[in-house]
Amino acid sequence: MASSQSLILISKCTIFPDQKSILSDLKLSVSDIPMLSCHYIQKDGLFTRPPVPIDSLIFLLQCCLYPTLSLFPPLAEHLKTDTSGYVYITCNNAGVDFIHASAIRIHVRDILSPTDVPNCVKEFFTFDRTVSYDGHFKPILAVQVTELADGIFIGCALNHTITDGTSFWNFFNTSAEFCGTGARNISRVPDFHNESMLISPTVLRVPKVDPSRNGAIDRVKLMGKQSDDPLKFIDGKIMPLKWLRNAVLNTEMLYANPIVEISSFQSLCALLWKTSILKYASASEVLSRDLRWCAEQPNKNVKAHDNATVRRCVEDWEQDPRCFLLGNFDGAMITMGSSPRFPMYNNDFEWGRPVAVRSRRANKFDGWILAFLGREGGGTIDLEVVLVPETMAGLELNLEFMYYVSGY
Repeated sequence: MASSQSLILISKCTIFPDQKSILSDLKLSVSDIPMLSCHYIQKDGLFTRPPVPIDSLIFLLQCCLYPTLSLFPPLAEHLKTDTSGYVYITCNNAGVDFIHASAIRIHVRDILSPTDVPNCVKEFFTFDRTVSYDGHFKPILAVQVTELADGIFIGCALNHTITDGTSFWNFFNTSAEFCGTGARNISRVPDFHNESMLISPTVLRVPKVDPSRNGAIDRVKLMGKQSDDPLKFIDGKIMPLKWLRNAVLNTEMLYANPIVEISSFQSLCALLWKTSILKYASASEVLSRDLRWCAEQPNKNVKAHDNATVRRCVEDWEQDPRCFLLGNFDGAMITMGSSPRFPMYNNDFEWGRPVAVRSRRANKFDGWILAFLGREGGGTIDLEVVLVPETMAGLELNLEFMYYVSGY
C-alpha cells in the first residue's frame, strides 16, 4: 500500500462560470442556517483511467465546469453576513478551486480491496474538516482530480449550507453531461427561486470572528464540544457493507400489520440500530423490543413529517435558533446520512461510470452511517459505518447481523 506522502500537488487554479450570474443575493433559510456548523460535503467518484493524456483530461474537466457553474451560480459565490446578522449567498462570481494532484503509486485495487477505507484516501479531498461557516472566506466548492496509476479520483468538497445530497449529485452529474454531450438537454435544471415559508426573520447569533485567525470562527462555540481527533472513529473502522435488499428480513414477518409498510431500508436501519447499541443500558427500550418495533420507529417519523410538522419545526427553531451539534451524546444513537436513492452512478465523463463512490471524514462521528446506492443495482446498498473499535468489533461478531452482509 502506498503511503499518504505519495500524493503530489501538480496545479491549482480558480474556475469561473462562463456567464456572469444575474441572481440577487440569496438569503439562507431555516433549513440552511443550522448547517453552518457542519463540514463541507466530501464525496467523490472513482473511475478507471481513460486512454487519453492526463493534461487533456484535466482540460476537459475544467471545460465542463465553466457551463456547469453557470447553471449553478451559487456554487461560485461566497457567504456574507449583513449588519443585521442575516446570512446570504452573495452572487459575486468568486469562482471555485480546481486542484490537480497525482498519486501514481496508488492503484484502483488499493481503494476497492480493503474492508477498512485506506488511509491514503484522505489526501484525495480538499477542505478537510472545514465547516460551512467558512464559506464567508473560502470558496463554496472545491474540486480535486487525483490521477492514480490506473484510475482517476474526482473529489468534490461542497458547502453543506448551500447544498444537500440531492443538489450535490445533480451538480456532479450535470458536469458529466457537459463532458459527454455538451449538455444540449440538461436532465435536471436547478431552480434558485427563494420564496418559501422557510425564509425566516429570525437571526442566528454566531460568535464574533477573530481577525488574527484569518476569519476562522471558533468551532467549539459554534458546533458544541467535539473531539478534535478526526481519527478517533475513522481509525476505529469505516466499513463498507453490502446488503441485498430482499435479504434484509422476511417480509411476511415484518409486515404483520398490513397498514404499516416498512421498507427494506428501514428494516436494515433497525437491524443496525439494535445490534450496535447492545452494550448501552440507556437503550433498554430498544433492546427489549423486537426488530419489527425498531423498524416501525423510522417509518413513523417519516410519515409524521408533514406540512404541520415542518411548520412546527420552523416555529421551534425561531424560538431558539441554533446550529446542529455533531456527535453521539449518549452513545446509543445512530444517525443516518446520504441515501441509496441518490443517483451516484448516473454520471459518465465519456469514459464509463464510476467503479466506486467514496466519502471523507466530514461530519462523521461514532454512530454515523452513510448509505450509498450499490453499483451492482438490484436493490443493493453500500454502507459506511463509523463506530468506535469495541462497538465495531462486537458488530462483526454478531452472527444475526453479519448474516445479511455480502461476502461474510
